[in-house]
Amino acid sequence: MLNRATIDRVVAAALEEDAPWGDVTSAYLIVETAIARADLVARESGVFSGGEVFEAAFRLTDPRIDVELVVEDSAWFEPGDVLATVQGPARGVLTAERVGLNFTQRMSGVATLTGRYVAEVAHTGARIADTRKTTPGLRAFERHAVVNGGGHNHRYSLSDAVMAKDNHLAILSRKGVSITAALQGAIARLPHTTHVEVEVDRLDQIEAVLAAGVGTIMLDNFSLDDLRAGVAQVAGRATVEASGGVSLETVRAIAETGVDVISVGALTHSARALDLGLDVRIDLA
Repeated sequence: MLNRATIDRVVAAALEEDAPWGDVTSAYLIVETAIARADLVARESGVFSGGEVFEAAFRLTDPRIDVELVVEDSAWFEPGDVLATVQGPARGVLTAERVGLNFTQRMSGVATLTGRYVAEVAHTGARIADTRKTTPGLRAFERHAVVNGGGHNHRYSLSDAVMAKDNHLAILSRKGVSITAALQGAIARLPHTTHVEVEVDRLDQIEAVLAAGVGTIMLDNFSLDDLRAGVAQVAGRATVEASGGVSLETVRAIAETGVDVISVGALTHSARALDLGLDVRIDLA
């Protein structure tokens, strides 16, 4: 999902946004021959993510800048740990600094939050999965960070799987169309490799959905008792996903109901950027 072409496209746009006509401060205050050496240092504990993205910010600014990643994506770190080192023309290092930090702070924040959710359900068989509630343009970056934190990716986009949600079902219901028949008709026309998931918000909707032969059924905003009842009712006929009302305080109990997957929008829409800093030393010789 996160390849070099995607990284370079997004990072180049961020650099263009941050210095559309160059870095005026560095150009006028820093001599052209100055060399900078810098350490990417953790100010708090967390899970590292975005090493290649961090490197790209400097490489695309000035290919003479060398970035060495000291830790790999998915590695846990503690305050004071050096995560990467940077060396090269000082003007370029200072120009790329903020963009590089913005990406890796954001991605490491997502990875760290994901890791906390994963730890809460480690004693169960439930997977923690992300959602499409991502920052526009940064989905590949944030989805990569979720995996770094030990989570799993849901469908990447609307093009990747059929996922009938409450609004889809409401439209069918208003038209008087049987949900089972509508789903069966769609499945008959779909390629056999396309996964089909359906969201329900009541126990009495489950049988009509399962009758169509779907692969996953999402129990949305169910109480813990209803989640347990839903898992028992599905009885292995489909993958059971829980969503809605999921937080670090509730996820353990949700996992213990026996669901297979717990989707958590907060992994990407509510993650706090971690405090990472670039400690720079400049050689004016």
